[in-house]
Amino acid sequence: MRLPHPAAIAGILALTLGIPGVSAMQAPPAAAAASPYSYADIADLASAAPIALHARIYKATALKPAQAPGVAAGYARFYVESDVVSLIRGAGPLAARISYLVDLPLDAKGKPAKLKKKQPVLLFARPVAGTTAGSSNTGSVQLIAPDAQLPWDPATEARLRAVLTELVKPGAPPAITGVANGFHVPGTLPGEGETQLFLNTSTGEPVSLTIMTAADGSRRWAAAFGEIVDASAAVPARGTLAWYRLACGLPRQLPLSKLAGTAPEDRRKAASDYSVVLGALGECTRTRKAPIG
Repeated sequence: MRLPHPAAIAGILALTLGIPGVSAMQAPPAAAAASPYSYADIADLASAAPIALHARIYKATALKPAQAPGVAAGYARFYVESDVVSLIRGAGPLAARISYLVDLPLDAKGKPAKLKKKQPVLLFARPVAGTTAGSSNTGSVQLIAPDAQLPWDPATEARLRAVLTELVKPGAPPAITGVANGFHVPGTLPGEGETQLFLNTSTGEPVSLTIMTAADGSRRWAAAFGEIVDASAAVPARGTLAWYRLACGLPRQLPLSKLAGTAPEDRRKAASDYSVVLGALGECTRTRKAPIG
């Protein structure tokens, strides 16, 4: 097969051919088994990708090293054409057949992986700026990460749709970018205390943490996504957008410099309270490692 010129491989997003978008709010398909990808894996991709779709491989060609600059060791780059099954997220119609580049790990013998015709995949992509539609039925997209082609299965699509449903809700929890400031104050009884931490977010929307310590040493905490600080709010459940924003966005240690004006002993108590929050949230588990560009 003769490959397109490298500029063409970088590609275009054709919006003129008729596969309509499928709403992210559509009910997800039944999942017979758990997805092999964690909530964080899917949320990382879904929150960054303006296009998410279910497709089937039509043709895949492994590129020679000279055609694939920057490929990580142990990976091979493919030029892929796929037929769109459904547009899960995206504005406007998409071409019936699209092309893109993807990096896949080599097998145990150091050979490029095999991509079979009609193999189902999930793609997370963006339009390619500054190009125009071609004359064929193949548009081009750019994956948001070298490995942003995932094997499709019903459970992974269901998880994707659940994440997208949360992302588009009004007031959806924003990405956490750090700790802005905070304080700890002792209570009226010995052992009592309260820590409040105010977080920086990607949108500027307020997010705060409140940790209450009772006289018997027991602690409870809550996260507030919005202006109102509600110490009685429920702890975010694992596998929700609020949990993901906190578990995957909070620093692993409380930056004590953000507690300006707080006495050293109260800073230590605030750090201890913060560790309780991190322990309750648990690890932000990811199985994919490639950065999103």
